[in-house]
Amino acid sequence: MGTRKTEPYDIVIIGAGHAGCEAALAAARKGKNTLLLTMNLDSVALLPCNPSIGGTGKGHLVREIDALGGEMGKNIDKAFIQSRMLNTAKGHAVRSLRAQADKKRYQSEMKQVLENQQNLTLMQQEAEKLLVEEGIVCGVITKTGRIFSAAAVIVASGTYLNGKIIIGETSYTSGPNGMSASEKLSENLLSHGLRLMRLKTGTPARINKRSVDFSKMQRQDGDEVIEPFSFENEFDSAPQVPCYLTYTNEETKRIILENLHRAPMYSGMIEGVGVRYCPSIEDKIVRFADKEKHQLFIEPEGLDTNELYVQGMSSSLPEDVQEAMMHTVPGLEKAEIMRSAYAIEYDAIEAHQLTLSLETKQIKGLFMAGQINGSSGYEEAAAQGLIAGINAVNFMDGKAPLILDRSQAYIGVLIDDLVTKGTAEPYRMMTSRVEYRLLLRQDNADLRLTEIGYEQGLISEERYQKFLQKKQEIQQELQRLKSTKISKETANAFLQTVFSSPVSESISLYELLKRPEITYNDSSVIDPSRKPLEKKITQQVEISIQYEGYIRKQQEQVARFLKMEEKKIDEDIDYQQMKNLRLEAREKLNKIRPTSLGQASRITGVSPADISALMIYMEKMKQQKLQGEKNK
Repeated sequence: MGTRKTEPYDIVIIGAGHAGCEAALAAARKGKNTLLLTMNLDSVALLPCNPSIGGTGKGHLVREIDALGGEMGKNIDKAFIQSRMLNTAKGHAVRSLRAQADKKRYQSEMKQVLENQQNLTLMQQEAEKLLVEEGIVCGVITKTGRIFSAAAVIVASGTYLNGKIIIGETSYTSGPNGMSASEKLSENLLSHGLRLMRLKTGTPARINKRSVDFSKMQRQDGDEVIEPFSFENEFDSAPQVPCYLTYTNEETKRIILENLHRAPMYSGMIEGVGVRYCPSIEDKIVRFADKEKHQLFIEPEGLDTNELYVQGMSSSLPEDVQEAMMHTVPGLEKAEIMRSAYAIEYDAIEAHQLTLSLETKQIKGLFMAGQINGSSGYEEAAAQGLIAGINAVNFMDGKAPLILDRSQAYIGVLIDDLVTKGTAEPYRMMTSRVEYRLLLRQDNADLRLTEIGYEQGLISEERYQKFLQKKQEIQQELQRLKSTKISKETANAFLQTVFSSPVSESISLYELLKRPEITYNDSSVIDPSRKPLEKKITQQVEISIQYEGYIRKQQEQVARFLKMEEKKIDEDIDYQQMKNLRLEAREKLNKIRPTSLGQASRITGVSPADISALMIYMEKMKQQKLQGEKNK
């Protein structure tokens, strides 16, 4: 038997879920010979849980991925079957786009992009071992014994590592949606000194559309005017399909409570920690015992299937209980379950072991992205995959990694939270996690991040020039509004029509538009010099003016934040020598090895007093170093 020949690549990505797809496309588009491995080509860009992309907080991530040159936004724009802007009654900071996806089309469109991407090879192979020499990754070995060498490797294995499906008293080894689990890679990661933890997520049952009585439910339609996810796309309308809203009731609750002893999460059968913000129906019934009902959204899985997703009824209860509780819900009395709900346990790494570039501290050139880092959700995974792909290339080229901070992007908050704070449960992005969310809106993601995407080689010259034109038009219009004065008489006549208080002297259009009751379009009747501008321009103009004071305050907060981020901590600092630090702080700082005082201040268990002690120590070391240089 001959020796296997090593097959050379620049970068190898393990796993072709949402993290793996973005990582592979980024690496290939940056010019590297890239190999994307998946255990099954039918699982590429799989949507094993909810049939949607975006939502509160998550829509921000998709827009940021697009602004940096990623693919998710473009792909959902091809595959959506309903689109809605959420939280429109609230401020712009928390508005988020969400689209129902045709699952099969989403997969096929992404697979086609991968297959046609220059420098990218997509291959059905299961990676079982990492090749590591002297603390540096140098390739992978697959189940069939193939050896692929690489200067960088990205593990984006999702929920497949030692995956276990749990339904009632039944459990078996499996990945999501009946796919095979990865049973060897976890063991190999452990052998290289990486620490793993056990997490859990789950999914609701899928039911047959023909067995549902929609007349007992509330119809939920998409928006009439559709806003695309990708800043490169433009369309106002498209054919859409409805979703439906219904509710559980006291009878649903009774059935669940009577069978709670058969629920794996209460019987002790489930070991992994579940998602706090997306609990199972049995968990909701227990945690919110005073609630009479819980809402359920009935969502189509695609245009060419009768499968419907029962959003809000995730469960791991036995199948007979699933059916009984389902039949208590208005409209679902005769629902036929096509796929049972289940919980899935899987291995993930402790994200403290990563740097902010998503490279592991133990092994150079090894990056981790997606649910293996303890996050949940397609969008969180794709965001990490994009950053890991960019940074794997930068590592190869000896360039500085791309690290977005908390004031730049939701992506920066996501990665900083995982790496600095860690997580004991699957992490989900929410607007409430973001300190500077008024600055980090989904509508201005391109203005914040396109320049960075261009610098990283993922934004085309044509798109970049359009972006510069947009920026210029926004600034020109803001300047024009400031310099356009309206007489007192004209202004007051107009203000009377919009039920706004009068002015005592002439006023600029800019000042008038600061009033929340006046929109940019309203003011057109007293603005003779106005030229027609695209909606995306006028939207930014209006937001900039109406939120000016709040934006200025957040910018001042960001300036203070950046001062702390700029205070770098030496890599070889010895925390054990700092007797003024509490023991817990010493242990946490030593474990996470923060790169700045700002990052150190966000570590759980490190107090403001500890940060003060650390600052004093750093200043003392700086003075000793300066004195030493003087004495030379």
